[in-house]
Amino acid sequence: MMDKFRGPMRLRRSQVDYITHDQRLLDSRGPSDWVHTDPWRVMRIQAEFIEGFGSLADLGPAISVFGSARTPNDHPDFAQGEALGRKLAEAGFAVITGGGPGAMEAANKGASEAGGVSVGLGIELPFEAGLNPWVDKGINFRYFFARKTMFIKYSQGYVVLPGGVGTLDELFEAITLVQTGKITSFPIVLFGSEYWGGLVDWIRDTVLARGMIGSGDLDLFHLTDDVDETVELMLKARAERAARPAERRGQWD
Repeated sequence: MMDKFRGPMRLRRSQVDYITHDQRLLDSRGPSDWVHTDPWRVMRIQAEFIEGFGSLADLGPAISVFGSARTPNDHPDFAQGEALGRKLAEAGFAVITGGGPGAMEAANKGASEAGGVSVGLGIELPFEAGLNPWVDKGINFRYFFARKTMFIKYSQGYVVLPGGVGTLDELFEAITLVQTGKITSFPIVLFGSEYWGGLVDWIRDTVLARGMIGSGDLDLFHLTDDVDETVELMLKARAERAARPAERRGQWD
């Protein structure tokens, strides 16, 4: 019985093939389907993490701002996002967004015009065309989970402007990570009481009332309409983080 080894894997009988990886790599006439296999995707995923870590390692204190890509430039939410990005930059924070249009562009614009670091973490989607023009440092990702890791790892807080499904996804993932102790010292601000108030009421009056969460979970996020209050919350969290022992300052446990 013939044995064949492919790295650490042993193959026998019908699983034996007679094409080596070197042959596939060097023979341009061979099939190209292998670049779409799961092992090759792992390499792409690894490359995205390496690129993200390398590009953002020296970013410094940063706040992620989320919100709808559909927010019009003449909408009050856009003006609020722009003011928020500007004041965060003036307070010494880099501003990270998803790099798209709408509310994300507003925050990037405010930060960039204030002379701050304006970061966009884009995602490959069929209906969005690249990073907005106010992104000064941009990275495009294939995979949502790699992109989400960068938001969490390099942010000291989240500000969530009015948005849709993607915004809700980022919001509840952040709340879950704080609730479960996976990240520390991480303020989450819901900006816009008219927009978010109904959600907060539902969480309190239905989710909490039915015992699905604890009363302390309502303290994991803060609802406001005030840009200055938002920035102050982030500054307070930064000061508290700096005061902790060095071994406890990392975002990840």
